Amino acid sequence: MKRIAIDMDEVIADANYRFAEWYTRDHGIEFSHEQLNSKRFSELLPDDHKYLIKEYVYHDDFFKDLEIIPGCQEVIKDLYEKYEIFITTAAMEFPNSFLPKLEWMGKHFPYISWTNIVFCGDKSIINADYLIDDNVKHFKRFVGQGILFTAPHNRDVEWDVRVNSWEDIRKMLL
Repeated sequence: MKRIAIDMDEVIADANYRFAEWYTRDHGIEFSHEQLNSKRFSELLPDDHKYLIKEYVYHDDFFKDLEIIPGCQEVIKDLYEKYEIFITTAAMEFPNSFLPKLEWMGKHFPYISWTNIVFCGDKSIINADYLIDDNVKHFKRFVGQGILFTAPHNRDVEWDVRVNSWEDIRKMLL
């Protein structure tokens, strides 16, 4: 059975929306769906507020109850029938994210065992045929095929295998 490693943030969990939600809460400024999908969140902020991104992401509740990326639950459930699935998140940078991410997975993907959830730094340690991720840095030493999941921060990044939605992944891998 082939293996697929799947990143969490901006692939199955919408951290970008959380940034916007908290910024609106704290500053009363709302962002349109179009704005959030066209630019890095940091590009939407005035220079004197860019520090908030790091402040937010290190908060204990940042990763709690993130919105789910549309279509991922259905497609991952179908992939699960054909592939061995691992959720791989570079969580070492944000150790406060471990428990919220594990709880989030249990809520949204209860059929994926904790043994198939990998908290790591360098994803090249993952032994999989495919890695679906929003950051090409994780593909550099990865031995399988990197599949770039389009996100606002990678729209201008060149990569041979790119998907724009979970429906694209369905067409590619099922």
